[in-house]
Amino acid sequence: MEDLYREFTKFVAMTTNKRIFDEIAESWYRLRHWSRFTKEVEGMASRWHKGKLLNIGCAHGPDFLPFKDNFELYGVDFSAQMVKLAQKYADKFDLEANLTVADANFLPYMDSTFDQVIAVATYHHIQGDKQRQNAFQELRRVLKSGGEAFITVWNRWQPGFWLKGKEVNIPWKSKGGILYRYYYLFSYPELHNLLTRGGFEIISMFPEKSYRLSPKFFSRNICALIKKS
Repeated sequence: MEDLYREFTKFVAMTTNKRIFDEIAESWYRLRHWSRFTKEVEGMASRWHKGKLLNIGCAHGPDFLPFKDNFELYGVDFSAQMVKLAQKYADKFDLEANLTVADANFLPYMDSTFDQVIAVATYHHIQGDKQRQNAFQELRRVLKSGGEAFITVWNRWQPGFWLKGKEVNIPWKSKGGILYRYYYLFSYPELHNLLTRGGFEIISMFPEKSYRLSPKFFSRNICALIKKS
């Protein structure tokens, strides 16, 4: 009964997060119109050159831009409103993307479909150890053998969260009041272990390019370039 209750609460949390991102989608589109990881995804586009690419948690679509000319683009997001705005964004910037409302835990694609995957600020919104592990397994499943993926998550050890624990709720002001988004905060060692146990080779793990301090363990974000081994 206790396990059933835990699964139920995680389902409720996931549903709540979807509703919140639906509600904030319009303001997100305006305030986050450009990717905060432009340099990072431009680097991936230069590294990969071309291919069939999936964007997991694509939101309104700004991370597609560096890939618009030489890649076959696919995107999923669990927020229907975000996907609607991603289509608007695609039309605005004249890029073609096959967009679908879907959850990172249940990707609607056959095994070994994609040459590359990006997932920017996606996995830290997934609640539950099993759910996060399953999402990484889904990423691996749809990636071709030898295919690479670029992911980013929030770092547990960024200074603003030292006393707050691994799970936090981050406010977003909207017309209807303040909404709280769920975040799970990873550490570098934890993410490394999750990915290697999930069957990935770690090519590199690094802070966002805007981070200028040393050591890397206190960056706001953890970026990882990984390969399906």
